[in-house]
Amino acid sequence: METNNYQDVKQFIFNKLNNAPTPLSKTKISEEIGNLRMVIATVTNEVIKAILSAQEFENLSEADWERLTREFEMHFDVEMQHGILIQGDEQQERDNTWWTQIYKQRTDNYYWERYSSFLSKSLPPEVVKTIDTDTDIVMNNIENPSVGPFSRYGMVVGHVQSGKTGNYSALICKAADAGYKFIVVIAGGINNLRNQTQERLNESFIGQTKGVQVGAGKGNTRKESMPLSLTTIEADFNKQDADRSAQGLNFDNISVPVLLVIKKNTSTLANVIDWLEHQYKGKVIDHAMLVIDDESDYASINTKKEEDPTAINHKLRKLLSLFEKYAYVAYTATPYANIFIDHQASHNELGSDLFPKDFIYALDAPSNYFGARKIFIENADLYLVPIKDDYIPYSHKKDFYIDELPESLLDAIRLFVLNISIRRLRGQLDKHNSMLVHASRFTDVHILLAALSEDYLKSIKKDVMAYAGLQNALDQSTTLRQLKNTFEDHLSNTEFSWNQILTSLPAFIESVVVREVHQRTSVPLEYRKDMATNAIVVGGASLARGFTLEGLSVSYFLRNTVFYDTLMQMGRWFGYRIGYEDLCRIYMPADRITDFADIIKATEDLILDFKLMADQKKTPNDFGLAIQENPDSALQITARNKQKNVQEFYYSMRLDGRLKETSYLLKSTDDIKRNIENVKNLIDKLPEPIDREGTKVWKNINKGFAKDFIMNFKTYDKDKLGLTSRMPIGFIIKYIDERSTNWDIALYNGSGDPFIYKNIIINKEKRQLKINSSGAYELANRQVSSGSAESVSIDNDSIRNEIKNDRRKARASSERQRPLLMLHILQPDEQGDAKDIQEIAAFGVSFNGDVTSEEAPVKLLINTVYYQNLLEGLNYDSESDD
Repeated sequence: METNNYQDVKQFIFNKLNNAPTPLSKTKISEEIGNLRMVIATVTNEVIKAILSAQEFENLSEADWERLTREFEMHFDVEMQHGILIQGDEQQERDNTWWTQIYKQRTDNYYWERYSSFLSKSLPPEVVKTIDTDTDIVMNNIENPSVGPFSRYGMVVGHVQSGKTGNYSALICKAADAGYKFIVVIAGGINNLRNQTQERLNESFIGQTKGVQVGAGKGNTRKESMPLSLTTIEADFNKQDADRSAQGLNFDNISVPVLLVIKKNTSTLANVIDWLEHQYKGKVIDHAMLVIDDESDYASINTKKEEDPTAINHKLRKLLSLFEKYAYVAYTATPYANIFIDHQASHNELGSDLFPKDFIYALDAPSNYFGARKIFIENADLYLVPIKDDYIPYSHKKDFYIDELPESLLDAIRLFVLNISIRRLRGQLDKHNSMLVHASRFTDVHILLAALSEDYLKSIKKDVMAYAGLQNALDQSTTLRQLKNTFEDHLSNTEFSWNQILTSLPAFIESVVVREVHQRTSVPLEYRKDMATNAIVVGGASLARGFTLEGLSVSYFLRNTVFYDTLMQMGRWFGYRIGYEDLCRIYMPADRITDFADIIKATEDLILDFKLMADQKKTPNDFGLAIQENPDSALQITARNKQKNVQEFYYSMRLDGRLKETSYLLKSTDDIKRNIENVKNLIDKLPEPIDREGTKVWKNINKGFAKDFIMNFKTYDKDKLGLTSRMPIGFIIKYIDERSTNWDIALYNGSGDPFIYKNIIINKEKRQLKINSSGAYELANRQVSSGSAESVSIDNDSIRNEIKNDRRKARASSERQRPLLMLHILQPDEQGDAKDIQEIAAFGVSFNGDVTSEEAPVKLLINTVYYQNLLEGLNYDSESDD
């Protein structure tokens, strides 16, 4: 593989730091870098080449040494907390220390010890330690394989592209050490994901590929302990190969664990079942099976009636039924569908459904994880590029045709080429680089996009090779001028000049390729070990789940889906980007950016609910109800139920402990005027307020005043009940009708111009409003209120000051007994699209309580017409047409 002295120096210092006692001292990184720099300055070139095992040596620049320091800090100065556990009622009474208190104390945990050593070569010590702790907790919950019979159903929830494969690899190693004999990994529904998973398990668990030691097996393989793998990187399971590999062996006469890595496919599962039934007449009684269901929210869920379950669900449950001792562990980043499984469902032949009744374990992500919050909320202006052309429509058919790529996609391709150049200039010559193009769910459209991308890439290659070395290169080529424009638009803050980047292009430009990833792919995408891959990858569903694109820095995303799980799983851009995080860009329409931000905030709230419920010893079923009744989950619940033939049903929404705000506002002059008058009409009905730093607060007000205000406020809603809205008016009105409590009301003081009505004087709140794709005003970050807005109705000064900006704590406080109606008179700032408007009204409702509140949720009857219109409007995104 191509290398350079940056990588030589980095590897040398990395080995020093990796072998140092942990945790590293704060000065250890600078000390090791300083030591090597001193050696370089004092010894001959020949000596330093020997020290670094390098063919040649040229000292690094100051910028290189600074970059090296930053990369080590991102790698080693990492924090990662262990996860959170929720257990079922029965599980809480079982022995949940069998692994950590007994089995792990043995001197020989061969598979885990060698995998742990392998992980330590690439992961920070704190991360390896947390993986160890996390998998210890899961091990304690899947049961001791020497007892029995038993069945355990659990789920591990992680972040997209955060290292779930590494986690379940560690779990597999420990399960094998404990004595689990048969281990089945169900790795998604497509070949490329299964193959990738098999390769990783070869590295982490098997220790070899085609007789060559790899990964954890390098220099650390006991032949007598080699697991038997009945699948390979190239081949999924089939009975003939399995018989050949087993050579007459069975669970009773071999001492090593047996591994299968299979596709989530009906025929493959049927083959495994047939093979087991042929090998073992009747149930397997003495040997325990561990099933890892990766991307478990995809295809595993039964969406039909229990007496006639879907094919894959049926086969999964049939496989489990063949063993008297088994543990089923679902892994997913989007647990919604799993939670909706009927926890009471059972089948005479198949037994229980796959609901994680025994435990749910939520993993944390390390602090160097390039995740959703960092991209979509904290640094949206840096990482996100709104797609403004609509050349490729959201909704198109499989025969959709274009004869040229939109300018936004051409810009993205140019940026990708520039990113490769910058990474190489940073010394990352041997690192893979990928670009994702995910703009359709149809294979024919992928083929068309790939061909047009190939044509454009050829034109870049041609002009780079012809003109990049000339003094007047920009005068010779429109393409090179466009490359420079892209550089200035996106990368002007990078440490390299345009001329440095331009002159580096010819060295690698011919290596950039276009690869399609779908069921009819002819030339597969491959990340070789001996050379860097530079690939523009075009695909759809085949790239949407689990498959990792190495060195992904540019993503072009145009899919029309707003369901939580589908959308999040398509986010291949999450992960780890050490050394090139600043280069990453995601091209995406503005409304999809909004959807991602909304989902991220809702999911973060869900994890906070999870922690609260874990502390209170709630069960997975309690958590399932919490998700289903979460008002921010309504969107994806409708999709997952898929009640295509529904006549009517009750939808439950729990508003307790939630904040709902009008983050989208109607922009017509009449609506704006009407809403301001609505605020004034409410003030007319209220007594003298309490003044809290300029904010006016009314306590214990008749709920009818709040109801009249909310019903008369003209809101922007996607549907009349607000089932998919951030302001579910229909449910709020029902809440007011059903709860006898009075309300508190606040009119907030800001820093803008005065708002004067009768004896009420406040300053308007300055906010930025932009016109969104739906033609409504949208508040920056979709947040109306700020700071301590939700604690303003708490009378106790010390408690109010203690709570400050902790909004959830304010809602849950025993000092707040009533819902809070939050009134805002906003003054649009000069930066937005509403600068000519003097004032505009908005409101929010802060509901007291939390996810564990015992009051009944609000229920509304949903009829056929409403439901079908809702599903059609959301345009459910089929995963089967890729």
